[in-house]
Amino acid sequence: MAGQFVFGYGSLVNRRSHGAPRSHPARLSGWRREWCQTNIRPVPFLSARPAPGHRITGLIAEVDGGDWTALDAREYAYDRHDADPHGHGLDPAPRVQVYAVAAKHRAPDARGPILMSYLDVVVQGYLTEFGKDGVAEFFATTDGWDRPVLNDRPDPRYSRHQQLSPAEQALVDGHLAALAVAVEELE
Repeated sequence: MAGQFVFGYGSLVNRRSHGAPRSHPARLSGWRREWCQTNIRPVPFLSARPAPGHRITGLIAEVDGGDWTALDAREYAYDRHDADPHGHGLDPAPRVQVYAVAAKHRAPDARGPILMSYLDVVVQGYLTEFGKDGVAEFFATTDGWDRPVLNDRPDPRYSRHQQLSPAEQALVDGHLAALAVAVEELE
């Protein structure tokens, strides 16, 4: 199979958030997902970090024409790393890269809230691709739930926000409650 792919483990799992010509479910061993605060934005976003013995589920999405320009612009705070995901069923396996927040952009002491509109996009993607068990796995394989979530659903701040059904919203809210994540309301 020709082409270059990116392994998405957050909003890229939601096919509505991108225009990748081909996407396939996959798993990436040796990495873990985390909420990462940066010096670029006041809110955290998802990143991946090397973590032996761990595995995350996501999608590999083809980079249209192998032109990384638009995707690099979207993921400007990240560095690209070679990745070897499995379970995608493509033979031969394509070249795949994964984005991880660049060390120079990390702000580990900052504690901004997670945007609910961003989390909603991610969970909607996992629900569509992997069902409720996939959503539960997303929450279980993501670190950083010790920070609050800002309920910006009434006025979404995430640029690629999606409309969620009441059942999808309840699913997100239920997982946050089970993790005892504080939810802050917009002022």
